[in-house]
Amino acid sequence: MSTNEMTGGEALVRMLLAHGAGPMFGMGGFQLLPFYDAARRLGLNHHLINDERCATFAADAYAKVSGRVGLVDATLGPGATNLVTGLVEALNAGSPLVAIVGDAQRDHAGKNMTQETDQVAILRPACKELIRVEAVHRIPEAIRRAFAVATSGRPGPVVVDVPEDVAHGLHGFADDDFEADPAHQSAPALRCRPDAEALAIAVGLLASAERPLMLCGGGVHISGATDEVAALAEACGIPVAHTMTGKGAISCQSPLNAGLFGRYDRIANKLIEESDCLLVVGCKLGEIATKRFTVPAPGKVLIHLDIVAEEMGRTYKPTVKLWGDAKAGLRDLRQSLEGTAAQQRGARADYLAQVPARMEAWRGETVEKRLSDETPVHMGRLITELNRLLPEDGYLIADGGFAAHWGGLLFDTRRAGRHFVPDRGFASIGYGLPGAMGAQLAAPDAVVVGLTGDGGFNMVLGELETARRMGLGITVIVVNNAASGYVKALQHLMYGQGAYQSSDLAETDYAAVANAMGCHGQRVERPEDLEAALLAAFAERDRPSVIDVMVTRDPSRMLPAVDSRTVQVKKGDRVA
Repeated sequence: MSTNEMTGGEALVRMLLAHGAGPMFGMGGFQLLPFYDAARRLGLNHHLINDERCATFAADAYAKVSGRVGLVDATLGPGATNLVTGLVEALNAGSPLVAIVGDAQRDHAGKNMTQETDQVAILRPACKELIRVEAVHRIPEAIRRAFAVATSGRPGPVVVDVPEDVAHGLHGFADDDFEADPAHQSAPALRCRPDAEALAIAVGLLASAERPLMLCGGGVHISGATDEVAALAEACGIPVAHTMTGKGAISCQSPLNAGLFGRYDRIANKLIEESDCLLVVGCKLGEIATKRFTVPAPGKVLIHLDIVAEEMGRTYKPTVKLWGDAKAGLRDLRQSLEGTAAQQRGARADYLAQVPARMEAWRGETVEKRLSDETPVHMGRLITELNRLLPEDGYLIADGGFAAHWGGLLFDTRRAGRHFVPDRGFASIGYGLPGAMGAQLAAPDAVVVGLTGDGGFNMVLGELETARRMGLGITVIVVNNAASGYVKALQHLMYGQGAYQSSDLAETDYAAVANAMGCHGQRVERPEDLEAALLAAFAERDRPSVIDVMVTRDPSRMLPAVDSRTVQVKKGDRVA
């Protein structure tokens, strides 16, 4: 066994490499210079970002698509605080991230050091755990702990706070100090199964149900449980509805697919109303999914399977709580129902036939918006063209706001899996471009499309340079309505025509901006030009493309449906 003296910064890099880490996004500063020097010498796959918030967005999307741990770093003060929004996205969405953050030199901390703040207090509520490294020799222990926490239970972001003197300090490490458990390179690293007695009760409820319905959230993808969703649904005859993050729990082309439920839905809310047994899997039943806590109606028989015990009962009282991993729990349910599965499916034949019939009827009712030839381009037509042209193994990364709502409602994933990636953990705008970058790194051979509004794109436009420098052939669709569209639409619904405040943007040619930055840019003003523009962008494999799509400026037509929160309530009215 040899002993090698090295800086704390080099020890950090060696521990990341021991975990098979990379890619990593960050912006350096003096505190972490030894880390950057070691990254150069040892070959860590590290990329300079132009804004640290975008680093967390890119790392979050990488983690969502790959299941591996996303990595970011930042210097002290503004670098650290810029991470907060993206960390909360990862925390709420269950994305495994590790963030290494430089901090002040401890001998002088608290004496108005440049850029110093109490960043530990700021970052702690934005992450699953914050680990402060107080000695150089404890760096391997800290990083092992960070990866273990990030990938266990409901995954999440872990911040490792490294004071300047620890990063620059020296210690003689032994070779075996840099050991890592490969299980913690991705999530879920550990799985647990629901209690047998609770499972038996759930099995009885499902077996006796006439109209069971499965409601899947993003936890299905975190667990990698799509095969188990399909196996249970197909064996027993249980239709599947999903949240925005749960899209792809089952193929949208499956006859068992009931589509999105909640604030914007196709046919699922009615099926929920008619169901006599709901199986909720990996879903927090938050505001959007429950149409502000009105769906399901109170008193439903509801089985809740989740890895986080405290989420069960937070918004809806379940009949049975199944505390465990989604994949393991669904497998146990299927095996326990196996003996009567064929009988159940046969008894539900008429019910199951209603699902594709209703879906087809919905498609008929929405054909006007989905195939609209109007100019400016209708959002329904844009999503329909994406459905048609995006390859089966492609990815749509949807920004916050109505990009996610239109995409969640109308986009179809032709195979099971997380091919629709919205940032619903925090629903921050600005995710579309950096999220597409992270997804492309996770799936380098796939066509990756980021769908964003002009407001969100304005926030992160500088990352076009990052994507071009990295040679990423992503396609970014900018929904250009010269407005903070979601806000303007809500103002219109709440206060009426013309009652808009601070929601308009300057008319901007984003295709010209992209071309000026050395990227491929194209403006689309007519729906018949969408196909050529999309195919040309998909063919660009070594630089990013921006398709600037002109959509309606009419705020009454910006949302896919009326947001129930904006309904003017009078005494005696019941909304939703």
